[in-house]
Amino acid sequence: MNIRFHGHACVQLTDGNGRSVIIDPFLSGNGMATVEAKDIHVDYVLLTHGHGDHIADAADIAKRCEAEVVATPELAGYIGQSGAKTVGMNLGGTYRTPFASFKMVQAFHSSSVTGEDGLPVYMGMPAGFLIEMDGRTILHAGDTALFGDMRLIGERHNIDVAFLPIGDHFTMGPEDAAVAAEWLKAKIVVPIHFNTFPPIRQNPEDFLGMLRERDIRGKILQPGEEWAL
Repeated sequence: MNIRFHGHACVQLTDGNGRSVIIDPFLSGNGMATVEAKDIHVDYVLLTHGHGDHIADAADIAKRCEAEVVATPELAGYIGQSGAKTVGMNLGGTYRTPFASFKMVQAFHSSSVTGEDGLPVYMGMPAGFLIEMDGRTILHAGDTALFGDMRLIGERHNIDVAFLPIGDHFTMGPEDAAVAAEWLKAKIVVPIHFNTFPPIRQNPEDFLGMLRERDIRGKILQPGEEWAL
């Protein structure tokens, strides 16, 4: 499997046959991104929740690639208004494709877009995704706080890589993310959702130090960096 980090919370997974999935594509307007949305080629787009820094390029990528967008029913319905193909699913469910499966798991956050009147429009529950693909199990936790059922996710799934937010302010910070890593029991933990905006400035090396104290392997990916897992 090839993993490519596009900055913020955007992760792209590609299997050995070139089939690809992107999670939370936020490239347009993301100063950390090293690629433009028009250069992304994927088969599926997974969305954890409805905030603009996670769905900015979802519809455009999906329509150009004829890819399916997988999200909660409310968010899928919203994206579908653009003409993109969508699959609405909900927490606890699994969507199975010819080369991968996507299980939607809990996250504690909010999920909305701004309506034409300037008020928030509810986009369903936030989520994370457990992705089984190319013989690996990947967790993208989405934007979330620390919560106790992370222990249950770790007990029931053999997670190879967990992408965890560490930015604080809008999600859990490094200290809580280190506890989450311990509970999830992932073989490797990669920090995401930090340094894009001033309120979420963090030093990821400090987070890796917290992981080492728990005998957990961590890895920092720079925007645009690719990693063969």
